[in-house]
Formats: sequence, structure tokens, C-alpha cells
Amino acid sequence: MKVPLLDLKAQYAAIRDEVSAAMTAVVESQYFIMGPVVAGFEKACAAYCRTPYAIGVSSGTDALLLALMAENIGPGDEVITSPYTFFATAGSIARLGAKPVFVDIAPNTYNLNMSNLESQISNRTKAIIPVHLYGQCADMDGIMNVARRHKLVVIEDACQAIGSEWNGRRAGSIGDFGCFSFFPSKNLGGFGDGGLVTTNDPARAEKLAILRVHGMQPKYYHKFIGGNFRLDALQAAVLNVKLKHLDSWTEARQRNAARYDRHFTEAGLAGNPVGLPQVFAREVLVTADSGLRFQVSDRTPSSLDRTARHIFNQYVIRVPRRDELQKFLATQEIGTEVYYPVPLHLQECFAYLGHKPGDFPESERAAKETLALPVYPEVTDEQAAHVVDSIARFFRI
Repeated sequence: MKVPLLDLKAQYAAIRDEVSAAMTAVVESQYFIMGPVVAGFEKACAAYCRTPYAIGVSSGTDALLLALMAENIGPGDEVITSPYTFFATAGSIARLGAKPVFVDIAPNTYNLNMSNLESQISNRTKAIIPVHLYGQCADMDGIMNVARRHKLVVIEDACQAIGSEWNGRRAGSIGDFGCFSFFPSKNLGGFGDGGLVTTNDPARAEKLAILRVHGMQPKYYHKFIGGNFRLDALQAAVLNVKLKHLDSWTEARQRNAARYDRHFTEAGLAGNPVGLPQVFAREVLVTADSGLRFQVSDRTPSSLDRTARHIFNQYVIRVPRRDELQKFLATQEIGTEVYYPVPLHLQECFAYLGHKPGDFPESERAAKETLALPVYPEVTDEQAAHVVDSIARFFRI
């Protein structure tokens, strides 16, 4: 039984006619850059993210870069973030001449460990970029409290987290900025690169809109030095169609995650040797000995009373012998991925920061032990059971 890590063709087959009509309308209009289709998507996405302003941009990387530029962050400044994330998070900071300052992750959520955050703030710190990794929000209450106390800007890296929630608030609506990616593999993915920046502040929204067109307002008059960070109308057309289906796809991912939880528990693998995520998009009961017991509900995810909504951009397990397991699963035609094999503080390009192995042990351990399993909406229960059975057979060998 083949279980690919991701099957975008299955998703496309279900929406082919809608997408074709939307793209054809753009082609017929010959309005490819900015314009009403982009504006319509921005309005719809702002409503979805529950923010008053959303600025479509060229990629998730450019969304992060643009937010930093809007705050005039540059040489001499420091920005706190996670060493366990996609490169763009810290790369955008360094690209502007600022210094990435890393805070280790919590082992149960893979997001910033709040207990280490405040100690890394200096008189050069200008911003915090919490990463909502794998579709699960960081502790935004704690982060915002620290940020406000020290007068720091908060830029949410929500590139994997559109629609995720923390205490009833959507990712991208809590900090000063929210940054999203529409890379094709994301829960909301385009037919190429694309991104979005959200904000609650009208002045920030105006500056973002100016910066994405070379700092120009009006035409050929430049207030700032910006860049070409525009979202194409064809991408906006595709995303407009997909946004209407996003909640149903998210619910399917949550159901698939619940299936994995159930199958792992039934196989006797929950927590030993397989480590499951600690925050779920459904009910979790914590036993007296702090072990996790899963209660899979037949209610829709939106009706569950919870503090966090996990959208499962990835479903990640933590295992010993991770690389051996990945090779074994490949022989069973099961797709997997390692996010991420080298934490940022150990990347060659960041050697100038002076970090060494052991500086951020939880990030390093996650890099060695985590493995993402197929969780896209079209995964069947039979496929999920096959994945878990294959993992169980590996650990019995």
C-alpha cells in the first residue's frame, strides 16, 4: 500500500473546475499584478485570520522580511527566535544585518520555551519571532506579556499555521504582525510561491503595502526603499478558491491525527518508543502520572472546548533510530520527511554567531529524533493503520 507524504493531485482533482474558472477569469482580464483579485483575497484572508488588515506578498520568506523592514530592524539590532524552524525565520533577520538570538524549544510542543525567553533580552533586542511550528501556536499569552513588558515587537511566524488558534484567537492576529506562506505543500497552498502579512494596526498595514511595491506612493514617488514583494493575481485566484475549502481540509487533517493517535495507542506505542505531540486539536486527558490518554471525540473539532486549535500542517512523532525507521518506511512505500535535520545554530552560514553543539539541546534532540508522517486530508484510515503497523513492525524487528 503506497502512502505518499503528500498527494496534491488528489486535492486538485476535487477542485479542478473551480480553479480553472478562477484562473481563466484572470487570464481573460489580463490583470496579472495586484488588482481586484488580489484585493479580494486579502479581504477574505483577513476575515479568516480575524485581523482587519492582510497584505498579500510574494512568499512566506518575504512576509517575514517585510515585517522586519516595516519596523526598521537592521544592523546592531537583535531579534529573538527559535533555532528549530525553517531557515527563512532566522535568514530574514540576518539578511537585514540584524542578529538572530536563539531560544531553545519546549520538548513537548517544539515551540519557544517560555522559561528561557526573558533571559535572552538585551538592550539591543527589538523583536521576537515566535514560530507556530507544525500548525500549533506558541504560548502567545506568555510571549505577549514579555514583549509588552520590554516594549518589543512580536512577529508571528505562522507560515505553517493558518487557522490555528491560541485561547480563541487566530494565529497572525495576536502579535504586531503575522506572516504566512502559501507554498504548495502548506495547508493553504498556491500553484507556486505566495505569502501574506497580517496586522491589526492601520499605520503598519499602510507601510507594508507601500514597502511591497518598492516603497512607492504614489506611482514613481518613493517614500521608503522597499522591494518587489507583490502577490500575483493568478496565485490569489487559486488561493481564493482553496480558502473556501480550508476548514474542511483542516478537519480532515485533525481526524487523521486522531486516527494516528488511536492506532498508536492500540498498538501499544503511545509514548514508548513513539513520542506524540502534547497539544491536540481534540480532547486530551492527563492522567495522575502525567501520562497522556487520548479520548477521540465524534464531535466536530470546531465544537470542542479547548485553548488551542492545532491544524496539523505536519503530524510529527519522536523516535529513536529515526533515520533507520525512515529508510524502513521507504521500503514499505510510505513517505516521510525530517523537519529539520540541522538546527539553525549549527548551520554553516551561522557559524559567525559562535554557537556549538549542546547550546540548544532540545532543538538538537528534535533534529535527531523527529519524523513527519502523511497527514494530508485524503489519507484514509486504512493508510494510517498501515503506517502505524509498519512502525510497530520496525520496532519489533
